[in-house]
Amino acid sequence: MILLTVNAVFCIAITLACYFLGLRFYRKYQKAWLNPLYTSSLLLIFLLIVSPIQEGAYQQGSSVFSPLLQLAVVSLAVPLYKQWSFLKKNYKKICIGVMSGTVLGVIAVLEMSRIFHLQEQLLASLIPRSATLPIALTISSDLGGITSTTVLFVIMSALISLIIGPILLKKLGIKSKSAKGLAMGTSAQMLGANRSLLWGEEEGAMGSVAMTISALFLTILVPILPYIL
Repeated sequence: MILLTVNAVFCIAITLACYFLGLRFYRKYQKAWLNPLYTSSLLLIFLLIVSPIQEGAYQQGSSVFSPLLQLAVVSLAVPLYKQWSFLKKNYKKICIGVMSGTVLGVIAVLEMSRIFHLQEQLLASLIPRSATLPIALTISSDLGGITSTTVLFVIMSALISLIIGPILLKKLGIKSKSAKGLAMGTSAQMLGANRSLLWGEEEGAMGSVAMTISALFLTILVPILPYIL
């Protein structure tokens, strides 16, 4: 029992240390690709490689963060509630836009699978890459995918969208607050919603809405996907 407690405290401590170090880099250089989610993950991977800590022991010791991840998703409902009247007025445009983006994402994955002859298990891991992480893991598991691979795809997809998204929106001359939030929330999930929140409250609310609707729509779409194809 004492050993488990010590292991949990140590794993939590190194996780927090890596996160705050990554956050310090991000605040100092203000670059999207230095998001602490990725820099802290890279630091942790390096520590696990060079230290005698076993992967299973780290997963067990850091399991306390899993409920916090789900709580972070729920907290995004706050800006959504503040923009409720706007959402009710524009719900058709919002639903059509987000669903179109989600369907195009799935089609892109299926086409890539066909071109590169991906294995079914890898395809199952890749399909939910556009959903927020807790839901993506559930979908991947139900489809028979590899959850650790899904985590990698979700993070890489969000990172690429986070870097390219704002530049692309600016190049295309898209100035609508709602469109910017919806695009970022659909493509970069929680990171996109957080990025949108930095632009303003309306953009943040739209980012949260896009992330939520996209995840819900994907959970409905995936079970019927084999009957459509």
